[in-house]
Amino acid sequence: MKLESGVGNPLEEVLHYHEASKHHLDRYAPGPGGLDWANQPEPFRTYAGAEQVALPLAADRLQTPFDAVRCGARPEPRPLDRESLAILFELSLGLSAWKRYGGTRWALRCNPSSGNLHPTEAYLVCGELPGLARGVYHYVSRDHLLERRGIPGEAARWDRSFAGGVLVALTGIHWREAWKYGVRAWRYCQHDCGHAIGALAYAAAALGWRAQLRPEVGDDQLSALLGLGRLFDDEGAEPEAPEAVLWIGPGTPPAEGIEVPGEELRFAGRANRLSPAHVPWRGIEEVDLAARRPAGLAPPRREGAPLPPLASTGCGLSAAQLIRRRRSAVDFDGITSLPAERWFAMLDALLPRPEVPPLDAWPARPRVHLMIFVHRVEGVAPGLYAFVRDPEAGLRLRSALRDDWAWKRVEAAPAHVALYLLAEGDARDVARLVSCHQDIAADSCFALGFLAEFEEGLAAGPWRYRELYWETGLLGQILYLEAEAAGIRGTGIGCFFDDAMHQLLGLKDRSFQSLYHFTAGGPVEDPRLQTLPPYAHLRR
Repeated sequence: MKLESGVGNPLEEVLHYHEASKHHLDRYAPGPGGLDWANQPEPFRTYAGAEQVALPLAADRLQTPFDAVRCGARPEPRPLDRESLAILFELSLGLSAWKRYGGTRWALRCNPSSGNLHPTEAYLVCGELPGLARGVYHYVSRDHLLERRGIPGEAARWDRSFAGGVLVALTGIHWREAWKYGVRAWRYCQHDCGHAIGALAYAAAALGWRAQLRPEVGDDQLSALLGLGRLFDDEGAEPEAPEAVLWIGPGTPPAEGIEVPGEELRFAGRANRLSPAHVPWRGIEEVDLAARRPAGLAPPRREGAPLPPLASTGCGLSAAQLIRRRRSAVDFDGITSLPAERWFAMLDALLPRPEVPPLDAWPARPRVHLMIFVHRVEGVAPGLYAFVRDPEAGLRLRSALRDDWAWKRVEAAPAHVALYLLAEGDARDVARLVSCHQDIAADSCFALGFLAEFEEGLAAGPWRYRELYWETGLLGQILYLEAEAAGIRGTGIGCFFDDAMHQLLGLKDRSFQSLYHFTAGGPVEDPRLQTLPPYAHLRR
């Protein structure tokens, strides 16, 4: 099934894609219907012929406690050099383990991904550093190495461009997700980008560094800087789309807009082809083009009342240990309950605070709120709840939903956590239903839908469509690590019935839209699976 577009401007193209990629109770969004395993994409992109720079496996030397990182208590900054950058990539986009079942083996990574398909690729752009020459590098997580793709000409001007840090750029290979998910794949690529932003911000904080998303870098600038338009067509390699760029470093993020190095680059390396054949899904390329970010956007200002410090989780693990043990649960026991204090702390971690990762990397005010199905939280009645992350949005959200919801403030929650009971009762069946009939939404401690300020968010430009998904993925990354710290486990849910969720809430227009779901509970492990170390194959 193909999507017909024929719309006239970028915003209409975005809205057309959004509607056409929705799942419905009586039909799913256009997809392959079955998996062509012989055509499954290779999970690792490499550039043949590019100079390779092996990175040390040094994350075990980092003893920063996770509890300190999540509260914003950064250690003394590590030097900006090859070893520290190796830790940054190892704890954000590197491998966390291998799984084996019978004769099949597959890798898990620190950054989660829809279907473990990993469309997100990462690039380092840096000046001359100890142990690392200036240039543009592609990170290969399987081998924990950098491939030097871009070599600058005039060195002095290049090195002035980084304001004491480096740039880490993220791109997306849409085909990796479309192979399994069809037209909805573009959404999942954006979720994954948000997760990667969060993973980088946590890893940077564990090093004593700061990370900040830089919206002033346009997509055309980023494509040129990374050489994304080169070396693909001749060999049929799948293209990469520019997504996001972050400034990361041991100092303070630059207050003014960063200037992307404009020097002529000499590019090296040839991208590998991931699949022998491709199935085009009309709608993906169109929405990606419509949602391209222009250059020169001013970073939005985020202001709000100061919040009290986050309460300690009591987790005794280091950030490196906790980040690498994060997993996506595939099943829940339907028994485990979560203490209310830990649940409130998880929600509190979703509120932005200055200097507290990963939301200090996000420059905009909160535009995503939570509709929560509570199943097993001790001392909290089962039912449907709303968590409003920005007080300014409270009245608009309340007026957009059903007018018979209770909106009863949860008094046991901290005063600054705007948590409301909408309707009390067993919510397991409805949570399962709206999440594509998946038991993981009912057998958990809680499940939720991320509800985005849709029309107002897009009013600034169609590129905000991507950013709303990124924000949901960023919040999902917080919940993943908070769940691990609480002794439970989370998983993102990309398959849900969009309008069934909206109808449940009483939404009658596009003022708010559900863009991502999540659930957390007591995991059921599969004893048939063997877990192997992430980098034993490297023998470093």
